[in-house]
Amino acid sequence: MTPLPEQRNGSHVIAVERALTRIADGGGFDSYGWQQRVMEAWKRRRTGGDPHKPCVVLVGGFAGSGKTEFARFLTQLTGWPLVDKDPLTRPLVEPLLLSLGSQAHDRHTDLYREKVRPAEYTALMQAVYSNVNCGISTVVTAPFIAELTDEQWMQRLINKCSAQGVDVAPIWVRCDVESMHEYISHRGAARDAWKLERWDEYLKTIDVDVRPSVPHLVVDNRLGTAISLADQARQAIGAMPL
Repeated sequence: MTPLPEQRNGSHVIAVERALTRIADGGGFDSYGWQQRVMEAWKRRRTGGDPHKPCVVLVGGFAGSGKTEFARFLTQLTGWPLVDKDPLTRPLVEPLLLSLGSQAHDRHTDLYREKVRPAEYTALMQAVYSNVNCGISTVVTAPFIAELTDEQWMQRLINKCSAQGVDVAPIWVRCDVESMHEYISHRGAARDAWKLERWDEYLKTIDVDVRPSVPHLVVDNRLGTAISLADQARQAIGAMPL
C-alpha cells in the first residue's frame, strides 16, 4: 500500500495508539510490549510498507504434486498466512462422510463429490474471504482442479477480491505421474489409500496436462525440482543472521 499523506498519517497514528491502549494487562502479560508490536506491524503495512495491493495466492495441483510444500515456502518467505484445505476442513469432512454412511477417507465417490466436496470448498473459501475483507494477503492451497478450470468460478473470485482491493494470483503446480506416486506413497495419508490401491484407475480420472482457465503462473515440479529448490532457499534463509 502507498504511504498516507503526512497530516493524515499523524492523525491515524494517534487514533491507533489510543485504541491500542484499551488493551490492558489481564495478569502477568506485557501489554505495552504487545501494543508496540501491533503498532509497528500496522505502521509497516499502512504508512509506507508494502507498496503492492494485498493478494490471494491460489496454489493448486493434483495429489502429490507438491502444492502444499510450495505454498508453505511462499508463506514462510512472505509472512502471509497459509490457509490449507486439509487441516482446515478435515475435522468436519470426515464426521460428515461417516454420518452419510460413507468412509471417513472417501475422496472418490459420487457422494463425496456431490454432497461433501462443495461444502468443503465453501468453508475453505469463507476462511479466505475473511482475510480478503480485512485486506490481508493470503496463500491458500487445495487441489482446486474443478475451480481453477472453471472460468466463471475464477472470475467470480477475481471480482469479489477486486471489490476489496485485493489481487488474485493462481499458481498451478505441474508434476509428473511417477513423482506424484512416490510422494503420495511416502506421506502415507489414509485419504490416499484408494488412489494407491487403484493407481491405474485413478490416473484415468485426471489429466496431467490440465491448466487453469484464466491467466496464471506455473511451477514445474516434475522430478521434484521446484520443491528441492524451495527447500534449499528455506535453509539458506534460516541460516541468515538476524
